Parts: sequence; structure tokens; C-alpha cells
Amino acid sequence: MAPLYLPFFPKIGGTRESLRTLLAETIRSISVNKETFWRPRMISFRGSLSFVRTYRITPTGAAMENKELPLNYLKDKMMVPNANPPGDKDVNLLSQFFERSSKLVVLTGAGISTESGIPDYRSPNGAYSTGFRPITHQEFMRSSRARRRYWARSFAGWRKFTTAQPGPAHIALASLEKAGRVKFMMTQNVDRLHHRAGSNPLELHGTVYVVACTNCGFSLSRSAFQDQVKALNSKWAEAIESLEYDSRSDKSFGMKQRPDGDIEIDEKFWEEEFHIPNCEKCDGILKPDVVFFGDNVPKGRSDRALAAAKECDAFLVLGSSLMTMSAFRLIRAAHEAGAATAIVTIGVTRADDFVPLKINSRLGEILPRLLSVGSLGVPVV
Repeated sequence: MAPLYLPFFPKIGGTRESLRTLLAETIRSISVNKETFWRPRMISFRGSLSFVRTYRITPTGAAMENKELPLNYLKDKMMVPNANPPGDKDVNLLSQFFERSSKLVVLTGAGISTESGIPDYRSPNGAYSTGFRPITHQEFMRSSRARRRYWARSFAGWRKFTTAQPGPAHIALASLEKAGRVKFMMTQNVDRLHHRAGSNPLELHGTVYVVACTNCGFSLSRSAFQDQVKALNSKWAEAIESLEYDSRSDKSFGMKQRPDGDIEIDEKFWEEEFHIPNCEKCDGILKPDVVFFGDNVPKGRSDRALAAAKECDAFLVLGSSLMTMSAFRLIRAAHEAGAATAIVTIGVTRADDFVPLKINSRLGEILPRLLSVGSLGVPVV
């Protein structure tokens, strides 16, 4: 089926009804009051009354009654850390943060994608908790064996990785962006779920959807690269694609999904008879267009992100511990320039000492609720 191109949900698979119902039902399921969620109403906000019209997000005639998502719908995803549902106070504080800003910059991290089934590194359930360590830039460049291991695992995990769909947080954030509530967005994530929800953030760490030559800079799409790998290793690829991703299955060989899309598989699957393509232009080494550990964010990209941080009047971090310097330096720069700062994530962050507003919440349980609060009532139709 071809992707649907919707006003606020472009390039996302599924039917029009199912996509729009996802966000509508999520908001309904986490609403703490019992009033009719979609009717116009008077809202008291900071001492004044505002008339706010909110809109149902499903097409005319779509039945919403009796289709509420369970409140614990995210708890089935083991990689999402536990957190209490956000209360009215948290929602109102975050709403005020948005309303007071005219030049808001948003930085997102892995915490927004764990709710879509993509693991992270640093949370209690993340990859680091199992002893996993990601490949470094230096290791990838100097070792052909390391490259074979990386690309074999990445090829094996690609099919599952690309089935991840934008979650309620991605969709709500895209709606706020379209409504002019977000001036500039950037992400540490390489999964392009923001793009599939309708946003176009600056990708600080690049994306796994592009493969580039480390010598001449030639690039190709990841799907084209996958085809090349399959052509060079047809029997191997067929065997890998017949395996199952569920680690509890006898056919999975214990494969585990990793944060950057690769799958942990035994070396017997790639050690001897696995070949990786080189650059078709210069025969150079091909690498995913991402910033590996041990590498630096490209200067032009880094300068653009830092300029946005220094020029904003508010800087909001969503789902990041800010443990990497490339992210931490941005909120620090915004703070030092006098911008308001806030963080919504689960657990400790590197910036907790100087950020005044910290909300411990799952993003999929708080961001959709902003669409109906105060002047943030967003007509998503």
C-alpha cells in the first residue's frame, strides 16, 4: 500500500482512520476529567478566561465511542521506563512554558522513540543495562571485521527497525510545530520517526536511512544499500530473513534489537561468508550517515544547532538525558543566553542542576494533552 499524504501525518503507513484515531484515542485515554473532550469550552489560564475550540481528529462519521486505549498501553513495551501518568499540574506547567515562548527550540532524544518500540542506551531497560557497547567510529574505520559485524547485524535488523511507527508524542509535536508553537526542532535520533509524523528536524547525529562514502562523500539510500548487500550475499540474506525477531522464539537464535537498528546475532552468521559493498564511485568505505560514538557532529550542523540555541527564548528537551556533549552544550548555551529551559524525560539528566522545570513523564502521555490546554488548542483536521 502506498503511503498516505495527510495534512499533519504525511508519509506514514496505515489507513487515514487508524492514524488519526491513534492520536485522538491516546488523548482521550489519558484525559483525567470526564467532560466531553472535543467540545468548545471556557478555560481559565493565568487569571484570564479564554474561549478555546478543539477539534476531533478523526474524519466525519468515524466512531470513537467504546474505542479508548487502555491507560497502560505503553507498559507493554519493556524498553519504556516506568513513570507515573502526568497530572494536571505537569500538563499546565508545560502548557505555560509553550505559551510564554515565541521562539521555542525543541531537542528530542531516544525517550520519544522508545515508545515506538526502538530501544535506547541509557535508561534502566536500555542497551547499556545488558552490557552492550555500540561500535565506535575508530573501530569501524580501522577494522574490516568490525565493519562486517556491523553491517551484518544492521542488515538483519533493518526490516524490523523500519516497521516502527511514529507514536502519539511524535504526532502531537508535529501538530504543535505546524500550528507555529515550535520555532525550530532538532533531534538526536537517527530513526526519522519525526519526519514520518510530519516534522523536519535538524538531525544532529544523522540518519541510518542514508549510507555515505567516507572517502568521496557519495551517498545512496539505505534501501539501495540493502539491495546491494543482498545481491552480494543472496543465500545468507535469505537465511537471515527467515529468522524471527522475537527472542523467545526457537527460530530467533536469541536476536535482540539494538538502538540504532541492528540486531545482535552470533558471529557464525557473518564471520566467514559475508561481503559488504564498497563505494561505486571510488571503492571507498561505506558507512551509515550517522555520528558514531567517538566521532564529532559535522561543523556546519553543529554551528546551526548552537546558533538556534543561543537565539531562542525557550529551549525544551524531550526524552534525552543530555549525556552526550553535543546535546548538553545546546541547553547550556540557551541557559547562558537567558532563555527559559525545561526538560520532560524519565530519570536523571546532565542539566538537572540548572534547569528549573523538570517533568518526569512519558512523552506519549503528556504531549497529546497539550493539544487541548489553554491557547494551545490545536485544530488538527
